[in-house]
Amino acid sequence: MYITITAQKLGGNYSQSSADFVGYLEKENEGLEQRDMEHFFNQYGDETSAEKVVKEIDGNTAKLKKKEPKFYSITVSPSKYELKRLQNSRDDLKTYTRELMKDYVASFNREINGRPITIDDIKYYAKIEHQRTFKGTDFQIKENQPIATKILQLKTDIRNIQEGRAEGNIKKMEKEIAKLERQAPHQQNGKRIVQGMAKDGNQSHIHIIVSRKDASNSVSLSPGSKHKASEVEMHGKKVKRGFDRDKFFDKAEKTFDKTFGYKRNFAETYKARKDFVKNPNLYFAALMKLPANEKALAFKMITKTGLPVIPSIPVSQAQIALRVFKRLRRGAEIAIKSSSIGI
Repeated sequence: MYITITAQKLGGNYSQSSADFVGYLEKENEGLEQRDMEHFFNQYGDETSAEKVVKEIDGNTAKLKKKEPKFYSITVSPSKYELKRLQNSRDDLKTYTRELMKDYVASFNREINGRPITIDDIKYYAKIEHQRTFKGTDFQIKENQPIATKILQLKTDIRNIQEGRAEGNIKKMEKEIAKLERQAPHQQNGKRIVQGMAKDGNQSHIHIIVSRKDASNSVSLSPGSKHKASEVEMHGKKVKRGFDRDKFFDKAEKTFDKTFGYKRNFAETYKARKDFVKNPNLYFAALMKLPANEKALAFKMITKTGLPVIPSIPVSQAQIALRVFKRLRRGAEIAIKSSSIGI
C-alpha cells in the first residue's frame, strides 16, 4: 500500500479552484459508455458529477488565504498483491475508501465544538482509476536510462546522416539500436519500458480530493500540519492541533488487512519502509530474521516492485541502505529461486 497526501499546487501557488484537478481525474472516462465510467463518490453517495465536486470543494474555502491550500489530494495505490485479494475491484475499493477516510479523521488531533472529529465533519470525493503509465521516477525508467541515452544518440546520428550533416553507416546503427533495445534491463511484452508506456496488469488505485475546511466551512483541517499532537493557546483557550501521518498510514494498512483478510508481509508494511530509510540496519536485521518462506516472499516483493523508499529521506542514508540491500539480495537469490511460494 502506497499512500501520498499532497496540497495541490499550480506552479509556485496553491490552486484557487479544484477544476483542473477534477478535470484531470475525468480523463479515463473519455470515450467510454456511461455504464463503463467511473464516477466520483463519497461516504454516502456513489455517483457525483464532476461539476458538483468542483462546486462543493470550491465553495468550502471560507477565510482561507490565497497562499493556503484549499484542498488536499490523497492517492491510494494498493500493490498487485493487495489487489489480487479483492473479489470485486470497484466495489471493494469503494468500501475500503470509506473505511480509510474514517482512519483519516481519527488521525487529527483536533476537536470541533469540544468533540472529536467524525467522518461527517469532512467534505471529500473519491474516484477510482484503472490505468497507470510509467513515470520518470519509476525504477524501471531510471535503470533503463543508460540504454535510452545511447539509443537517443544513435537516432540523432542517423538523422544527421539522413539530412546530410554527417556521414556513417545507417544500417549498422539501426542494428545497434535493435541490440540495445533487447539489452534494456526492464521489458514489458518484449519491448523496452519507456516513460509514458501503460503498465500491464491490474493498476487500480484511488484518488481522493478532500477540502481543507470541515463540512461546516468553519474549521480548518490540515493533514499537512507538522504538529503530530500538541496543544496551543489561542484567545485564552487551549486548542488541540496536528495530524499524525504515521498513525494514518499504519491504520490504513491494518484497515485493509482486516477488511479483506489480507496477510501482510513484513516488506509491505509502512514501518518496514520507514525503517529502511531511517535505520537500514534495523530493517535488514528484521528482514533476515523472518521465517524462510516469509523472507523469500519479502525479497520477491522487493525485487518486483522496487526498493521501499519513502519520499523526503536524506539521499546518503538511502544510498547506504542500497549497498547493503544489494549484498544481502545476492545472498538470498538461492532461497528466492527455491521458494515454493507462488507469486
